[in-house]
Amino acid sequence: MFLISLHGQDSCFLSWGTYITCLPKQFFSQLSPSLCASMEEPQKPNEGLNLSTLSGQYAASLGMNGELEGKFHFTDTDNYSYPNARASSGSAVLNGYDTLDAPPNYDFYSNTEVFGRVPILVLFLANGEGQGSPQGPEDEEKSAEPAAEPTRFGWVQGVMIRCMLNIWGVILYLRLPWITAQAGIGLTWVIILISSCITGITGLSTSAIATNGKVKGGGTYFLISRSLGPELGGSIGLIFAFANAVAVAMHTVGFAETVQNLIMVDPINDIRIIGVITVTCLLAISLAGMEWESKVSFLSPNFTRHKADFYIIGTIIPATPQKQAKGFYSYRASIFAANFVPSWRGPEGSFFGMFSIFFPSATGILAGANISGDLRDPNIAIPRGTLMAIFWTTLSYLCSADITGSCVVRDASGNINDTMAFPTTVDCQGTACIYGWNFSECINNRTCTYGITNYYQSMSMVSAVAPLITAGIFGATLSSALACLVSAPKVFQCLCKDRLYPLIGFFGKGYGKNDEPYRSYLLAYFIAVCFILIAELNTIAPIISNFFLCSYALINFSCFHASITNSPGWRPSFRYYSKWLSLLGAVVSVVIMFLFTWWAALIALGVVLFLLGYVLYKKPTVNWGSSVQASSYNVALSQAVGLNHVGDHIKNYRPQCLVLSGPPGFRPALVDFVGTFTKNFSMMMCGNVVIVSSSKMYLFESHVAWLNKRGIKSFYNGVVADNLRTGVQMLLQGAGLGRIRPNVLVMGFKTTWRKDQPSLVDNYVGIIHDAFDLQYGVCVLRLRDGLDMSRRMQAHSKYVKKKNSANDFIQIWPLTDFPLCSANPVFEACSELGLQEGAPPELYLLQCAVILVSVDPDAVLAVTQPHTVFRSRQEKKTIDVYWISDDGGLALLIPYLLTRKKRWARCKVRVFVGGEIQNMEEQRAAVMALIKKFRLRFHDVQVLPEINEDPQPEHIKKFEDLIAPYRKNAINKDGEAHEDTIKECPWMVSNEEMEKNKTKSHRQIRLNEILLDYSRDAALIVVSLPVGRRGVCPSPLYMAWLETLSRDLRPPVLLVRGNQENVLTFYCQ
Repeated sequence: MFLISLHGQDSCFLSWGTYITCLPKQFFSQLSPSLCASMEEPQKPNEGLNLSTLSGQYAASLGMNGELEGKFHFTDTDNYSYPNARASSGSAVLNGYDTLDAPPNYDFYSNTEVFGRVPILVLFLANGEGQGSPQGPEDEEKSAEPAAEPTRFGWVQGVMIRCMLNIWGVILYLRLPWITAQAGIGLTWVIILISSCITGITGLSTSAIATNGKVKGGGTYFLISRSLGPELGGSIGLIFAFANAVAVAMHTVGFAETVQNLIMVDPINDIRIIGVITVTCLLAISLAGMEWESKVSFLSPNFTRHKADFYIIGTIIPATPQKQAKGFYSYRASIFAANFVPSWRGPEGSFFGMFSIFFPSATGILAGANISGDLRDPNIAIPRGTLMAIFWTTLSYLCSADITGSCVVRDASGNINDTMAFPTTVDCQGTACIYGWNFSECINNRTCTYGITNYYQSMSMVSAVAPLITAGIFGATLSSALACLVSAPKVFQCLCKDRLYPLIGFFGKGYGKNDEPYRSYLLAYFIAVCFILIAELNTIAPIISNFFLCSYALINFSCFHASITNSPGWRPSFRYYSKWLSLLGAVVSVVIMFLFTWWAALIALGVVLFLLGYVLYKKPTVNWGSSVQASSYNVALSQAVGLNHVGDHIKNYRPQCLVLSGPPGFRPALVDFVGTFTKNFSMMMCGNVVIVSSSKMYLFESHVAWLNKRGIKSFYNGVVADNLRTGVQMLLQGAGLGRIRPNVLVMGFKTTWRKDQPSLVDNYVGIIHDAFDLQYGVCVLRLRDGLDMSRRMQAHSKYVKKKNSANDFIQIWPLTDFPLCSANPVFEACSELGLQEGAPPELYLLQCAVILVSVDPDAVLAVTQPHTVFRSRQEKKTIDVYWISDDGGLALLIPYLLTRKKRWARCKVRVFVGGEIQNMEEQRAAVMALIKKFRLRFHDVQVLPEINEDPQPEHIKKFEDLIAPYRKNAINKDGEAHEDTIKECPWMVSNEEMEKNKTKSHRQIRLNEILLDYSRDAALIVVSLPVGRRGVCPSPLYMAWLETLSRDLRPPVLLVRGNQENVLTFYCQ
């Protein structure tokens, strides 16, 4: 915030935002005479107030010729420029709505960290030293150097090629022929199409989410977390990062399996050794940066294209005898017909067994989205590249299954001597019989080593140039492994930076211009090595399938949930999606998870639910505008409106409290006490009345953060009024929503009533009358040491930190004191900042204005959390209820609610009632029977016959001394009553009024004596609040009643009075 003097007019108070509020010059008379004098100095036409000497690295110039010309030019990182902005400076005192009109600008909306507009003026004293100097030549050269532009990719190289390389991975080259042999061509097409439908729907949902705003780094995790919120987003981000790390192992094992076929020494250990060496080399490439990774990955499409060409050529060329011995006969209708139907073999021989092994090949659709932070335009690249990759790869998979199933038989021996003199099917098994080959022996003995059922390298055997196919397999598997090795750390880094889970922040640190997560790379490397040691591709693939299906289910559900919430913020530029199709994709994904491996599905869902529960318990302080928030609003609004159709009933009565706490941190004991019996039971609202005149500005601040930090479930409502009573009237009439509105007013006892002005005391008592008029119950809480801790907290947390750097913060106590207090805390704070004596007061003001808005919320909340008696677990004491006046049962209900809480569970409730000594037992039995019907479980009832006795004379004398300063004869000692005096002091207590209220006065004195006798060691005393009739009981007399009733008592005292409506019943209807 900043202060600017306008010539001949009021001064403007600029806050962190676009609003400028003008204040009268009298305001500054409280701050510094020299500052006010500087406002009277005439300004030359068009002469600007140059603040460059004060602004450090920022500079601003404001024209002063009748209009405020917004010509701001800033260096550093915030480059705001508003050449046409103007605001009139000739207006009168404003209420905070006069604005500096600026044309629409991208920078207004580019920062969504805080709610509201981006400020027109940045903080001038960013270094906080108050002795800024113009930017030096070295600084200008440093700032003039443009930052190194990180590598950014378009939709082809960054998304489509990356996705296609992931999809064209190990499953296509090493397992698709085997799956075709097991499931047949027909069911293989079904598997491919179902997988493509799931990935296609997920691609549409991903496109919709990715185009609903600017996408940053973090890929899938970023999309889900910012759409569904941290609860589900965090859990699925962790699972998706883990799944990608395991996918590195799967593709590396596929590469090692191919190499092992060329070596043939020790199959298991060879795969392990080759896999570890390979993934180590891939780690080195990843650590070299995204440019090297992209260059290496870009070589693979060339191998893939040439491999496909030679593969198709190989199927057309007539088969040699060597290839025929291995089961290849080029295109044959009989082979196609035989391979069209399934032939299940082995433990994995089932439809969903094949499906679980194939599905990881479809998981590469998010490879482009996972590096969203490295894309040039993610909103365009992700939809276009992902959907194009799904289309082409689906087509290629269908063709590959068809081609392989049309050319190669299921079983072959590879022995060139297994020929027949002439083709026959007599005593010959297999499709090869009609082509002159007899593989019956190996088929019967199950020793065939070739054929698409037995030989994983069938595509290399069919190709015209087998080494080129092998090279293509190497390129595809390595590029897929490299892409997953890059994706997993990127996703995990984004998750670490959000700090949703403990102990993982270490891995979120980035290095270099691309913010490379080297530590996350190492973590993904170790996870991959652990799964590489399994050395079995068919075991690793189903593990990955469940985790990716879980991710796809949540992506689709995110799109569906965001659509049905009808949030105005859901405006994806990609329109070709359907919320019901997204829901179908989510349901199908979950169903297939259980059809694959039910126990793995349970584990995946269990991990999601565990992480979900942790985030729900910790409640991280993030606000991403998720669809869960929008849904919560819709549900809350619907339920609140639905209550309008439900009538009030005594059985459903809940004490919904409006607490006059002021800023909640000023009266923490009052907030803690009410929060104890309203938590998870009824509504609590903290009300704050800010008393300012119309010519002074009040900076409204939310205190909800303080309540949340303290664990108080309460609303906060602040109003601005001319006086306390007017503000409370506004709260009493306007607080709440529909049926959810307060019915009990809770306030603290005014301990300073004898020192305050009589008008303030009259307003305090008037608030109680207003509450009764509006059908509120009233509770007044008094502590021995008082409730108001504002002065103690101000002294304790006046300075949180010295502002020695841009990241440090200092708090000056509330800004409301800035224009109102006679002793200006701003200058006191500046004196401790090391500013030189004799510095211009303008410098002090500007310096402190910056400090006032530079508050570290976490530091303030940590400092201003004092301990109160109501936050401790109470000992085995008593809650003494003096049910003197029947008010509907509120005095009994509140103690009952307290005993239901853990902190008060050990306290025993004692009920005291007035009575006569000759009927004590009958009266006790009657009250006990009534309480029993109320089912309150209070078993200790005592009758007080001595309540009707006269109080002790010395206590009466104390009361008379207490009220003496407010007696009318205290002003007119000569006994002459002047009408002018009576008119000027209507709050004075006359002799007639004292006589009329003598009985009630003595009752309060006597009650205090009883309280001192019976309840000196109680944990809480609940007493019926006396009521003084309006016009009969003057305010000072009523305050004397409350003072006398509750003084000299060690336990907290709660004065309670209901609104004469029953809050307890013993009927069932």
